[in-house]
Amino acid sequence: MAKLDFINQLQALGYLVQEPAPDFISFEYEIPVGKFTGQKVLMGLQVLDSFPMNAPPGPHFKPHLLPVSGGGGVHPYGAIHASPLGADWQYWSRPFNNEWNRTDKTVKSYLAHIRNLFATIV
Repeated sequence: MAKLDFINQLQALGYLVQEPAPDFISFEYEIPVGKFTGQKVLMGLQVLDSFPMNAPPGPHFKPHLLPVSGGGGVHPYGAIHASPLGADWQYWSRPFNNEWNRTDKTVKSYLAHIRNLFATIV
């Protein structure tokens, strides 16, 4: 039910949702701010059964936007990994866990988190 709730909220915001792999959804996302403003990418998210109690673990992007760095590090260039969705994708380890409990725990709030990530890439 959690994944379906997430999909329904995305669709209500006008996104066309695909399922590229089990437990993952993807949709076209136009980057609204920062260095990549206006660029359209596919964003993939692993929506867990614990949504809305917990946010998705982090976004996957196709095509690659930043170099894969692996390991830890800080945003924007640290902790970018290969994605299980394939070689054309990259995973950004950008958990929203700490702030998530201060939101209304909706897709709209999660997308605001993504927007904030892009706002810091100049």
